[in-house]
Amino acid sequence: MRIQDLLVDIEVLRIVGDTNVEVADIQFDSRRVGEGCLFVAQVGTAADGHAYIEQCVASGAVAVVLEKEEYIKEDGVCYILVKNSDEALGKMAHCWFGKPSASLRLVGVTGTNGKTTTATLLYKLFKGLGYRAGLLSTVVNYVDDEAVAATHTTPNALELNALLAKMVAAGCTHAFMEVSSHAIAQERIAGLEYAGALFSNLTRDHLDYHKTFDNYRDTKKILFDRLGKEAFAITNIDDRNGLVMTQNCRARVLTYSTHSMADFRGKILEEGFDGMLLRVQSTLGAVNTEVFVPLVGRFNVSNLLLIYGAAVALGEDAMEVLRVLSGVQPVNGRFETIHSPKGWTAVIDYAHTPDAVENVLKTINEIVAANAGKRTEPAQVITVVGCGGNRDKGKRPIMAKSAYQLSTQLILTSDNPRDEEPADILKDMAAGLTNEELRHTLIIEDRESAIKTACTLARQGDVILVAGKGHEDYQIIKGVKHHFDDHEVVKCCL
Repeated sequence: MRIQDLLVDIEVLRIVGDTNVEVADIQFDSRRVGEGCLFVAQVGTAADGHAYIEQCVASGAVAVVLEKEEYIKEDGVCYILVKNSDEALGKMAHCWFGKPSASLRLVGVTGTNGKTTTATLLYKLFKGLGYRAGLLSTVVNYVDDEAVAATHTTPNALELNALLAKMVAAGCTHAFMEVSSHAIAQERIAGLEYAGALFSNLTRDHLDYHKTFDNYRDTKKILFDRLGKEAFAITNIDDRNGLVMTQNCRARVLTYSTHSMADFRGKILEEGFDGMLLRVQSTLGAVNTEVFVPLVGRFNVSNLLLIYGAAVALGEDAMEVLRVLSGVQPVNGRFETIHSPKGWTAVIDYAHTPDAVENVLKTINEIVAANAGKRTEPAQVITVVGCGGNRDKGKRPIMAKSAYQLSTQLILTSDNPRDEEPADILKDMAAGLTNEELRHTLIIEDRESAIKTACTLARQGDVILVAGKGHEDYQIIKGVKHHFDDHEVVKCCL
């Protein structure tokens, strides 16, 4: 493909050199640049790609896309000065791989909590409806039935478009992807054509990166701002930012709610640790019916309404969608239950924000309260929770406070400390508790010991919440990834 063919829809400020040159590859990593390559110089948080331009030219690069004019030389290489290298990379990657999103019904899911559940269950739903489908998620990517390891919530632009192209080649008709705020801010999704965009909710997260909540919200909104008029947008009007997301949106806007008038509505009729009976109503498809689903929690009612709404908006039969959803199993590490022969239940959940921890614990307490009459003594809710290192420190005391207020026994422990000292993270969490509350809280730095302590304390009828890691089977300590799986520790205590 020629350089000029890759510059479609890109805001080019200046070109020095010949754009009628064939390109053998596109790279943003200078270490991967070879003969005939086009190198995109990005300004990153840790390094500036412009510093490696000379090295890339020496390695055989025939073209360089850059933001800083002072790096342009008259050396026979084609230099393309752009306003935003990140955006240029996204659009060129999409073009390089044959614009794969245009050949798929691509649906993006954004929000603080619920992205993985929504995207994954949409994938499972459409597989159950008989389609070939793709998935891009935090846990794992799928090209139809082929699993592809996931390294980020949203891959870089080249990996993302390569995966989408692979889906097209495999005959997939639909693809469902988590869209993180980082991916939007870094233009990893630039150039993609979405059939629809879904909004789950917005609570405090990633403020270490976005600095303010308004910046975080406005970044999420970009996904909806860029939708075409042929697309659809589905938003949560129970969230105070739900309608903000779809302001000035050109797409067809649909809404969902668990307690207000909306296009898609639902409420819990019965609930237990193995699932819940829902009443689902919708204006699309004129549905008013009951359905049992093997998922738990009011937050999952919202997720299910979003999934149901997306499927109907994509043209699927409403009752057939509900039939298939009734058999769809939960996502790994999302309110995943393990029942002990000793009579207690452990819940493994990825909850890593104050709001997510609160939602999961409220659900657990509601189920415990509903079953209180079956026991001779009150059940305990034992929570094991930590916070990740090198992430938003402001949420640490809030997480601890939320967990304490909704637990019988709180155990603070390590999560992924990364480059921070676990003791410092625990100190930040403990700062959210009063001295009296701290006297009733266990602080156990070693996560394995913390989980085993919770299992030792648990009696028949009690519930243990192990929060923060969910599907993750590792801990990152001082930059080194160590195997660690919450499920394995709990199961050895059964």
